[in-house]
Amino acid sequence: MSFDAKLESELTPRRIVEALDQYIIGQTEAKRSVAIALRNRYRRRHLPEELKDEVAPKNIILIGPTGVGKTEIARRLAKLVNAPFIKVEATKYTEVGYVGRDVESMVRDLVNAAIFELKTSMMKEVEKEATDIALDKLAKLLLPSVKKEDNEIISDEEAEKKKNAKEQIKKRIANGDFDESYVEIKISSNQGRMFGIIPGMGFEENDMIQSMVGSIMPQNKKIKIKSKRG
Repeated sequence: MSFDAKLESELTPRRIVEALDQYIIGQTEAKRSVAIALRNRYRRRHLPEELKDEVAPKNIILIGPTGVGKTEIARRLAKLVNAPFIKVEATKYTEVGYVGRDVESMVRDLVNAAIFELKTSMMKEVEKEATDIALDKLAKLLLPSVKKEDNEIISDEEAEKKKNAKEQIKKRIANGDFDESYVEIKISSNQGRMFGIIPGMGFEENDMIQSMVGSIMPQNKKIKIKSKRG
């Protein structure tokens, strides 16, 4: 369910507070405030364009002693709406230039958290399909006879034999029979970003490093089947 659909059908202020009540004792006023603020942001997104600029979204600062639930409210709220969450010690704001990170690095950490969360979600969505594709490719590498040349013409009987042989190999791979074997795979030259944003660097410097690392990466790589399967 999308963020908007979830907010509209489930996350009314009352339900948001009820969800937070499951993990946080007390702090009723704080939970009610963040629930209303979250709902208002959803409502603002559905205003006509000419009215959006007139309604500014409100942020909230929770103030209180250690252990009353400030961080947990923020963490649970972020999890509730699948939003990225980072925690930065407040003292780092007052020590910029001496100890700790600056505001830019904090925003960069938040972006990295959002990217990681999205990648994790997308990987779960394609996990089964990716596993099937990986098993199929491993079977072809372990059993060259199942490969079919572009211009090769084979009988239906031969095609069925190759299919059965490949299925048997795939079952053995899934069972771990080839965990100690190695295969050589070809690394795609266009894999996108191999790592996130490096703290302390701008976007141009990060892109430059991405290009440099990509150009020196080997085109072929030997890997253990267990790592590929797992």
